[in-house]
Amino acid sequence: MAVTVKPQTAPLDVARIRADFPVLSRTVRGKPVVYLDNAATSQKPRQVIDAMRRVFEEHNANIHRGVYEFSERTTAAFEEARAKVARLLNAPSEREVIFVRNATEGVNLVAYSWGRENIKPGDRIVTTVLEHHSDFVPWQQLAKDVGAQVVVVDIDDEGRLRRDQLSAELRKGAKLLAITHTSNGLGTVNPVKEIAAEAHAVGATVVVDAAQAVPHTPVDVQALGADFLVFSGHKMLAPPGSGAVWGRTALLEEMRPFLYGGDMISRVTVSMTEWNELPWKFEAGTSSYVDAIGLGAAVDYLTDVSLERIHEHELSLVGYLLPRLGEIPGVTIYGPKTLESRVGVVSFNIEGIHPHDVATIFDREAVCVRAGHHCNQPLMTRLGVPATTRASFYLYNTIEECDALVRVVHAAKKVFGV
Repeated sequence: MAVTVKPQTAPLDVARIRADFPVLSRTVRGKPVVYLDNAATSQKPRQVIDAMRRVFEEHNANIHRGVYEFSERTTAAFEEARAKVARLLNAPSEREVIFVRNATEGVNLVAYSWGRENIKPGDRIVTTVLEHHSDFVPWQQLAKDVGAQVVVVDIDDEGRLRRDQLSAELRKGAKLLAITHTSNGLGTVNPVKEIAAEAHAVGATVVVDAAQAVPHTPVDVQALGADFLVFSGHKMLAPPGSGAVWGRTALLEEMRPFLYGGDMISRVTVSMTEWNELPWKFEAGTSSYVDAIGLGAAVDYLTDVSLERIHEHELSLVGYLLPRLGEIPGVTIYGPKTLESRVGVVSFNIEGIHPHDVATIFDREAVCVRAGHHCNQPLMTRLGVPATTRASFYLYNTIEECDALVRVVHAAKKVFGV
């Protein structure tokens, strides 16, 4: 089943980390909450909550437009958050970081502003069966609108991308490769650096959905070699309404704006409008500046803890859980069975019990998991199931919570008599 993790760094002080998250001290029906739905959204530490509260309590004002102290302080905090994201991603320039509400908006921005100018009738868009709907539907709809073709690459029975099939499709020609860094349904990590180089060799532009990667492992956009990369803040300790698109300067400079009005203009007359410079050209209207500042605080927190250590911690939990789940009769685990090229997502089903019923039984014991298609119906179709039960880990989860999950699997089997 799973291989043992050999830590390269000091283990996390999980007890100290958990003390930073107020919600983790809550109980549900008198039982301590076991939160294992981090692939959907993460909990928020006091440091993030306090950073946002300080804006509202101390200097709330609209950004970029005021010359008074409150506005200047808020603007400075907003732009410092951008600088933090740039450093986190090792972006060549802060100008390449565009704030958006989430990864979904980020993909749509690229699909609209880059895609509608560059994807032509007959062009081939290559993507994979692992994609979240947010990195599939925008390209599907773009292809329908302009007469392009979407080609979907399969996975093997371990849940790993069929590299042979991908290579074959790229050799046939591709204008765009849209690929997830890390599957939210299976936890599979794709070798994006190698794949991006292969795509570039045939002239394709590469868009990377890193929503499940940036929160859990170091991501270096220069090393990956992508052209665009998107992620959401709410999956990495930050508030909903925060996220970013990173794109190469040359591409961003050529693209038309996504939305019009407000902060994305430099000059308007009755006959013409000139766009603002990067990155503000893509940030129309009043930005979610408090959310962005919260994202900056989340980046600080994750950097202080160390994403390398977080990744190792999550893999240690998966390495502990996989063999224990595998020993339970009637449990089917989907995705890689080893820890190679993997993150802390474990999808499974219990024979004879629908995942929604499983999650309901788990909830009685205060164990929070996600049941459903995880915004990835093509993957569910490939697996031959309507849905899975998904447990997903983060820096504050523990071995004891893995044990709790195993206990409630047995409890669900007993309730349904399977």
